[in-house]
Amino acid sequence: MSYLKKTFAISIIALAISGCTQEKQEAYPVSEQVPTEEQAKMAYALGASVGTFVGGNLDEQDKMDFVLDRQLVIAGFVDSLKDTSKLSDEETEELLMAMQKQYTELKTSKLGAASQAEGDAYREENAAKDGVQVTESGLQYEVLTAGEGGAKPTAEDVVEVHYEGTLIDGSVFDSSVERGKPAVFPLNRVIAGWTEGVQLMSVGDKYRFVIPPELAYGDREVGNGAIPPKSTLIFEVELLDIKEKPQQPAADVEVDAEGEANQG
Repeated sequence: MSYLKKTFAISIIALAISGCTQEKQEAYPVSEQVPTEEQAKMAYALGASVGTFVGGNLDEQDKMDFVLDRQLVIAGFVDSLKDTSKLSDEETEELLMAMQKQYTELKTSKLGAASQAEGDAYREENAAKDGVQVTESGLQYEVLTAGEGGAKPTAEDVVEVHYEGTLIDGSVFDSSVERGKPAVFPLNRVIAGWTEGVQLMSVGDKYRFVIPPELAYGDREVGNGAIPPKSTLIFEVELLDIKEKPQQPAADVEVDAEGEANQG
């Protein structure tokens, strides 16, 4: 669930609580004792859940220098419980949407700048290694295992591969090898670095590709943050087979950094 949707859900909870309260309390004291009765624990658990969610999001925003006054966050929550919000529902929705947009843009900019600089340095160093070839587009590749040669796939072919994808720090974001099941997909429906690189291979070859962000996901954050914006990606790919061409156009395939390729 997105930050915005969860925030709206919290607002609904707050309104429900205030609606169920027969007499609105003017004071909201801090609990000094651990609740012992079941309903008291339920009430405390609800507040703790809301606080943990909101606090976690505020902590993440702080890391990006998008700092909100926590006292005003608390004031807004308390006012909502008392049904005395200083903002209309329309203003609240507009402000939350603006907040989400500004934070996302700031996060993308900051993470992207760091990923770009680190990736540029890594690719420069990698390109100087023995056995590494660099194409005109900037794709880097290295032959790890050579097969028996033969036909190479075209961009219109469907290929069967085993692969593992990592960031430059070595963290694995996707691996058909770990799943124990090869991936099959049209070669023209994946990131540009894959489309170009796999066409260099014959069945039985295993290559290591270092893919610059412009041939990968660019400014996008993928896999719930597993792949930051402007990331350089590393793939070890083994070409297992070239399949018959599909009869119908296939949907785009995107490695989701969570295990399976997505159609869409």
